[in-house]
Amino acid sequence: MKNIVILISGGGSNMAAIVRASQQQNWAKQYNARVAAVVSNKAEAQGLAFARDNGIATEVLDHRQFDSREAFDAQLMQVIDRHAPDLVVLAGFMRILTPGFVAHYEGRMVNIHPSLLPAFTGLHTHQRAIAAGCKFAGATVHRVTAELDVGPILEQAVVPILPGDTAEALAARVLVQEHVIYPRAVLNLLKNR
Repeated sequence: MKNIVILISGGGSNMAAIVRASQQQNWAKQYNARVAAVVSNKAEAQGLAFARDNGIATEVLDHRQFDSREAFDAQLMQVIDRHAPDLVVLAGFMRILTPGFVAHYEGRMVNIHPSLLPAFTGLHTHQRAIAAGCKFAGATVHRVTAELDVGPILEQAVVPILPGDTAEALAARVLVQEHVIYPRAVLNLLKNR
């Protein structure tokens, strides 16, 4: 069985979209793949309840309990590796990962970013796109590399920026597309493993 481990920090809507796609498309039978675990750095992350309700193992590792980013990432690797991941999926995991962590999962870790990379890496992407006068925004699924938000692009979705758009309104429309492209990108990776 190909195991997917998803990392979240909050509501986990992208995680939920991947779980629902795996159920609806019967990834276990069709592709010998499953979401094996959901891990969060925050005990209060609402996505953990969704995962548990869907029979998925959950674990919490609070980053605030560690003296350094390296110490947290080392322990996080142990937690993830207990689930023998073929793929590690970052789904709103709000931590910058150390180079050692990224190297450990090289070729097996993906992220989704709420912009049309390479434009607007980092935070506040929707407001920055509006302020720059862009006509389009979107989302990008990419492989994770040691450099933030620059890994090879796997999927993108384009969303128009409408007159009078706020960052919140644009974010909501982009999120709808994230829920379409992220499960598709994950499945395409699994098919090729």
